[in-house]
Amino acid sequence: MSKTSEIKFTIQLDDKNMPKKIEWEATDGGFEGKKVCSTMMISLWDKKEQITMGIDLWTKEMLVNDMNIHFSQILNKMSGTYLRATGNNEIAEMIQNFSSEFAARLDLIKNIK
Repeated sequence: MSKTSEIKFTIQLDDKNMPKKIEWEATDGGFEGKKVCSTMMISLWDKKEQITMGIDLWTKEMLVNDMNIHFSQILNKMSGTYLRATGNNEIAEMIQNFSSEFAARLDLIKNIK
């Protein structure tokens, strides 16, 4: 049986069209209502054009150190996602190693959960 799930983003903009508040909700999110976040990065693959499109937004309140942690966690997550999608352990390990080096150079190891 087919099922549909919906993810919705609501972005409040300031007078310069910069994100002031980012909220999201998902029908299968396991929570009710909207959740607030400080940044979002969405990548979409257009098979026909063979190009990745992206939506990268963050609020003015997003601190640089928080962005560093966010990027470190994204890189770490990419390693696992890549491994599950391709089964290529060698490249997944390469991404994981880069993620670890990124975190170490920014002295994030103690901050990463």
